[in-house]
Amino acid sequence: MKTDVIIIGSGAAGLMCAIQAGQRGRSVVLLDHAKKLAEKIRISGGGRCNFTNLNTGPENFISANPDFCRSALARYTPQDFIELLRKHNIGYHEKTLGQLFCDDESQAVIAMLREECEAADVKRFMNCEVDEINYSPEAEDGETRPHHHRFHVSTSRGDFNAESLVIATGGLSIPKTGATPYGYHVAEQFGIPITKLKPGLVPLTFAPDDWKPYADLTGVSLDVVVSFGKQSFRENMLVTHRGLSGPAILQISSYWQHGEALHIDLLPDLDMQSLLAEQKTSKKLLSNFLIQWFPKSFSEVWCAELAVHHQIENRPLNQYNDKERKLIAAQLHDWQVIPSGTAGYGKAEVTCGGIDTHALSSKTMECIEVPGLYFIGEVVDVTGWLGGYNFQWAWASGYAAGQSV
Repeated sequence: MKTDVIIIGSGAAGLMCAIQAGQRGRSVVLLDHAKKLAEKIRISGGGRCNFTNLNTGPENFISANPDFCRSALARYTPQDFIELLRKHNIGYHEKTLGQLFCDDESQAVIAMLREECEAADVKRFMNCEVDEINYSPEAEDGETRPHHHRFHVSTSRGDFNAESLVIATGGLSIPKTGATPYGYHVAEQFGIPITKLKPGLVPLTFAPDDWKPYADLTGVSLDVVVSFGKQSFRENMLVTHRGLSGPAILQISSYWQHGEALHIDLLPDLDMQSLLAEQKTSKKLLSNFLIQWFPKSFSEVWCAELAVHHQIENRPLNQYNDKERKLIAAQLHDWQVIPSGTAGYGKAEVTCGGIDTHALSSKTMECIEVPGLYFIGEVVDVTGWLGGYNFQWAWASGYAAGQSV
């Protein structure tokens, strides 16, 4: 079968690219090894699809090449996607920090994208395994012509030839949704570099012995500021039996480097040194003083660990000297913990790293060295924050390639 464009991967980025290319009159074939369309969209946002973030800007993305995402994000904005939802009468609402969610289930977004593909005459082949990609950059007579079928894709559903090939196969995160390293294998086949991969937006784990005192506090949630390097996030932190999770931790996990400490301000709105100084004459135990901000269980464990690591016992407040009060305050505002690792790709919402953006055009997502080959979405080394940013990158990069293929 001959076509203008083959897109491998029918998630958010692949579907958007197919719609844009189809609307331009290009003949498009969309291939996916999964049986179901867009599983990652379906499970996102607790089944309500947090499809974008109103605050989207280049600063909300992590990449070895931080300016790469600017062009695509500027040309397809959250408002553009909202217009598409309005056209299909899909209701949505804003939650905290600019996050937009569907009023109904995320299936509404999948149905909308499917309808748009059908209207643009996109041909979809699901449950389709790609066996081999062959590339012939030149026409038979040695001339490179703009409209010849450079890509020959052999699949379990037959052979396809196309002028342009788009890889939209996502990352390694959440394998149960069908995630595979396929896109990276294609990059390797064509000699395109890949930056270091790691799980992102993922819970952090600790060595069981180190975490033992906190493991019983599973379910405790605190409003904190978590920092690593120059990056910090203020949101909830959740204690789990294996370590730490919650929005603040998921956010910082994409920046965290193995073996390094996280800095956690447990009481970001307070000046603990002044508050402790005001309590110089109080006979209240430190742990009982802290329960106005912390659950009792957390306060007691935290104070017990302070005694273990800093030799400051849990005593009445009037028994501490200035130096000890200063140290207690410092520990509350800069609690340093060193995770042993992450909960892995199975629990990660995204994959950090990917196709090296220096190999791609920021305007079109086309490979500079391999004309006609494009990479979009999560497979590229552009990773968004938690809260709809990764979907916006999928829409924007899919749009950019769809305007060019």
